[in-house]
Amino acid sequence: MTTATHSRPGSSRAGGPTRAAEPTAARPSPERCARRRLSLAGLAVATLVLVGCGAGTAADGRATGANGPGGTEMQAVPAAADGADPVLPITVDSADGRSVTVTDVSRIVVLQGNIAEVTFALGLGDNVVGRDISATFDEAADVPLVTRAHDVSAESVLSLRPTVVLADTDTGPPEAIEHVRNVGVPLVVFDTATRVDQIGPRIEAVATALGVGPAGAALAAETDQALAEVTRTIGTDNRPSVAFLYMRGQAGVYLLGGDGSGADSMIETAGGTDAGTAIGLDQAFTPITSEALVLAAPDIILMTTTGLESVGGIDGLVQIPGIGQTPAGQNRRVVTVEDGLLYSFGVRTPDALRALADQLRAVPDAARP
Repeated sequence: MTTATHSRPGSSRAGGPTRAAEPTAARPSPERCARRRLSLAGLAVATLVLVGCGAGTAADGRATGANGPGGTEMQAVPAAADGADPVLPITVDSADGRSVTVTDVSRIVVLQGNIAEVTFALGLGDNVVGRDISATFDEAADVPLVTRAHDVSAESVLSLRPTVVLADTDTGPPEAIEHVRNVGVPLVVFDTATRVDQIGPRIEAVATALGVGPAGAALAAETDQALAEVTRTIGTDNRPSVAFLYMRGQAGVYLLGGDGSGADSMIETAGGTDAGTAIGLDQAFTPITSEALVLAAPDIILMTTTGLESVGGIDGLVQIPGIGQTPAGQNRRVVTVEDGLLYSFGVRTPDALRALADQLRAVPDAARP
């Protein structure tokens, strides 16, 4: 049950510390990848590239190839209409089983990139004083970081004097979350989104916690409509088999996505069949084996941009045992998505889906089952 009374908090970021230089993003460990479902949500450039035979580089730096278009233009977080003043205090049920009362949203720290995306889209971006490393979209570029790699620093969060902190069930480490909460800062946890059909409810949940429930309902409806428009253009026949591979070559992380990875929902919605799910993988991520890859036999491999870079590009990828034995590896059919965008599950997901669907459709029909 959610209750509300009315007040008018400020919306100034004044008084916060100056922005320090951003650290280089460290790669998550295999254990953290599995435990946190590779929650790398962020709104970076929506560059999707089909790398294949005859691939090259255009004058503007985008990859091009014989098998598909070069990429998409970067999409900004949709500008919010004139939003209503937050109605506060508001009491909400946090996903970790607690009841949290939010009385002030003038200084918001957001510990997950897609929650930050929704916060900005609701017109509260000027109130955001801290972010985690997965909030990589341009509008958040000047907001101070409060994470070391993907781990929250409680001291950094508290130094920003937040009036509310927003996180999800993958945010950690747990002791940092408890430290912030024990100081008395309202901290609301949301369920991690791993499916396209969870986007609308998540938008509404974030908006409710910030006291702008009606604006959240409108934004969710607009996003759902945009998703529906994209899916109407996607055929259901002759779907290519797509395997999502999460790799961090420097750290020795080689994982195959399966049921619940998040990538599976994006692949299915964009017009493909998730190869990991199709062979019966019931875990979000499973260490890659040659046998599993040969069994999956994907027509297309989907990776993050830095994941492909970390294994030496397409030439290095096909040298990994099992990759070269798949139809995708033999034909060098690899789609790359800028890190985090695949997992945004927010207001820019329609753009990501449209671009991914275009790339999947670019694969010749002869390559499909």
